[in-house]
Amino acid sequence: MGCFLAAASGQFSWPVAGLSVLTTILLQVLSNFANDYGDAVNGKDTELREGPQRAVHSGQITAAKMLRAIIIFSVLALISGITLLTIALKGAPANTFWVFLGIGIACIIAAITYTAGKRPYGYVGLGDLSVLIFFGWVGVIGSNFLHTHIWNWGLLLPATSCGLFAVGVLNINNIRDIDSDRATGKNSIPVRIGREKAIVYHWCILLIGMLCVTVYTAQHFSSYTSLIFFLSFPLFVKNGLAISRLTKASDLDPYLKQMALSTLLFVILFGIGIVL
Repeated sequence: MGCFLAAASGQFSWPVAGLSVLTTILLQVLSNFANDYGDAVNGKDTELREGPQRAVHSGQITAAKMLRAIIIFSVLALISGITLLTIALKGAPANTFWVFLGIGIACIIAAITYTAGKRPYGYVGLGDLSVLIFFGWVGVIGSNFLHTHIWNWGLLLPATSCGLFAVGVLNINNIRDIDSDRATGKNSIPVRIGREKAIVYHWCILLIGMLCVTVYTAQHFSSYTSLIFFLSFPLFVKNGLAISRLTKASDLDPYLKQMALSTLLFVILFGIGIVL
């Protein structure tokens, strides 16, 4: 999203885009590994959990080896991020590099401490806020700055859409695991508010996400091609209807992937619409 918005303003760089994507992928892998490790060592992965098997809990890999993988991917994400900043911020004020380095380190810490460490913030219901911040506001506005060297706070609306749709993926995961999370003391938002309200919360996530990007497009309307992202909206409605209807944990699993792929399609369509 940040790269597409930069391209629409005529300030796109392929090296910056490539390294942004690489760094993001490394952070996502790091987050997944840390989540697997943290839930296992903190006793949150039990036989009650109905989702896909976790590597550490199932014995496919030891906790020590997973911890080593976490360290390796933390270093790789840091190297990739520093390379990105070195290339992207050439000519920018010197303190900008250190600001972004701090943001990058915060991303790594957030990825690890979601479920790992002494006080994982994911266990007290703060995971949704973290996803909104890092997958939405930081991801979009920050990556756009790396292309343009301009803090464009007008991008807060599409950034919020991206962040909320990412929160939607997490919320489906937490609705699926609500019973096992409640039993093990993992107080996600669905555990705190109950399944019925978590479904209402999911609809709010989807509808506000769609509203934010619609308002942004109305404010910056240039041609009808900028409206093609609307083609992705039925997929979000389909997702909301499925989460409202399905109660079996295994039946919810496909809609994690469907939500993520719908978000990707939304971003691609939005990007094509504003670039053309």
